[in-house]
Amino acid sequence: MYKAPIDEIAFTLKHVAGMDGALTAGRFGELGEDLVDAILSEAGRFATEEIAPLAEIGDRQGARLIDGAVQTPEGWRDLYRNWIGGGWNGLTAPEAFGGQNLPHMLHVAAMEMWNGGSMAFALAPTLTMGAIEALEKHGSDALKATFLGKMVSGEWMGTMNLTEPNAGSDLGALKTRAERRADGSYRIFGQKIFITWGEHDFTDNIIHFVLARLPDAPPGTKGISLFLVPKFLVNTDGTLGARNDLFCHSLEHKLGIHGSPTCTMIYGDGRFGAEKGAIGYLIGEEHRGLACMFTMMNNARLAVGIQGVAIAEAATQKAIAYAKERTQGRAPGWSGEGMSPIIEHPDIARTLLTMKALTQGSRAIAYACAHAVDMAHASRGDEARHWQERSSLLTPIAKSFATDAGVDVASMGIQVHGGMGFIEETGAARYLRDARIAPIYEGTNGIQAIDLVIRKLPQSDGAHVRGFIGELGQVAAAVRASNRQGFGETASRLDAAIADLAATTEWLLAALGSEKLADALSGATPYQRLFGLVLTGVYLAKGGLAEAGDGKQDARISLCRFAAENLLAETAALRDRVVNGAESLATARAVLN
Repeated sequence: MYKAPIDEIAFTLKHVAGMDGALTAGRFGELGEDLVDAILSEAGRFATEEIAPLAEIGDRQGARLIDGAVQTPEGWRDLYRNWIGGGWNGLTAPEAFGGQNLPHMLHVAAMEMWNGGSMAFALAPTLTMGAIEALEKHGSDALKATFLGKMVSGEWMGTMNLTEPNAGSDLGALKTRAERRADGSYRIFGQKIFITWGEHDFTDNIIHFVLARLPDAPPGTKGISLFLVPKFLVNTDGTLGARNDLFCHSLEHKLGIHGSPTCTMIYGDGRFGAEKGAIGYLIGEEHRGLACMFTMMNNARLAVGIQGVAIAEAATQKAIAYAKERTQGRAPGWSGEGMSPIIEHPDIARTLLTMKALTQGSRAIAYACAHAVDMAHASRGDEARHWQERSSLLTPIAKSFATDAGVDVASMGIQVHGGMGFIEETGAARYLRDARIAPIYEGTNGIQAIDLVIRKLPQSDGAHVRGFIGELGQVAAAVRASNRQGFGETASRLDAAIADLAATTEWLLAALGSEKLADALSGATPYQRLFGLVLTGVYLAKGGLAEAGDGKQDARISLCRFAAENLLAETAALRDRVVNGAESLATARAVLN
């Protein structure tokens, strides 16, 4: 069963992602290391002892729609009550509304552990946290006063309603409509699909954040508005009033995350209330809803990346435990009696080390992204702009590389189990089934690659990404200067991989500058992976260089060397795909007709 890796998470936060420096500089107010450790310890305990034991029940029973109401798996409702009782829902929320206003880094670390216990369960509060941020930044004082406190406490949960049958990632095509009412509210009509936790029995009210289009809206994404649409209307005294005109039509039958209800939602068909139309309240300005929703989506993209990290960690733990117990054949050098544990076989060891390197690299990328978010919030002027650009650059990589790693690592975990991995009873297959949605969630990884290349690389005319690559080179130089024999060829392998990243970045910037958009987009996905692999190598090296005083540095250096000498050679091939692959892609597309 999953056990939260509290020590490794704390090490990555402090010594790799940058929390130690921020704490020392007082960037997080009075927050100290003792409180950080206490929060991580309790979050890990809750994930290990309370969430993880119910994960299999959730997968087996799933969420069920019965007479229009969703029933969650056995024990999950009480689990959620215990979770909000611990104050976890308001970890980063503003203190004025009952939150704790703690750094996003702590939130992300805790989320990893909750998702490691059960991704399907942890999805429930994930969107609420994003909704809290969107409402706090863009909502009116009246909406905040009515909804924010109970969302921060977890008494009410939030959702994000974007996707429609005719409008997946292309939000400009959505057809859900809104009509103005004389009292300043709106009536919402339409259908939304794939709505995570759109209906459930955890809370007595659900607050939907719904994108819709007004009658006079301009076409495309510039004509989208964002509305807060509660399941139950709220009276002036804060009590629940009439049922709003919305309902869950059906639940999707999914490959994984069975305990999480994924809903088709219907707004405004007249099922509830004398007048058709679900009553909604504008968030932000009319026709400016996408900007408001992106506050929520950016939060969600990093959260989905953390899901990939969590699944990778859980799958790695299970595979290592199995490989230590399962005996088969006699590995080279095995001197014990009978068959050796399969972990002694070089191929199994290589697979497990690959899993571990990808997991820890993905964790570091996600935590570094969260650190950039925190530093942007804690800074002003040019410094704030620097950290905002850093978080913008890292977000698509954190989302895509970590979720791809989650799928790859879960698949490798099944391979380590052999035939038993294909059998549901071992639990290895659930990780792959659950992980597979994450590269699709919140903008597919292909869309993340487009965003990275088109929008993030050109920040400050390319100066930011160039400066960041320079920082990565400093870590490689530090490895060389350390003269630690255990690093092997890490420094030279890092130098080569960083050179591949730098050259490929310049090629893409030049392609964008000469309006060769198709050429740039042809290489966007391999470039995104190239960037993630380089960051994995660099962050593992940074961990190997750290002096944590916990006696684990030799192991960290060994894993860093393994990654550098076994994984980083791929960057040269990825560079070639980006720079030289566009023409063959263009000519071969005819094969698809």
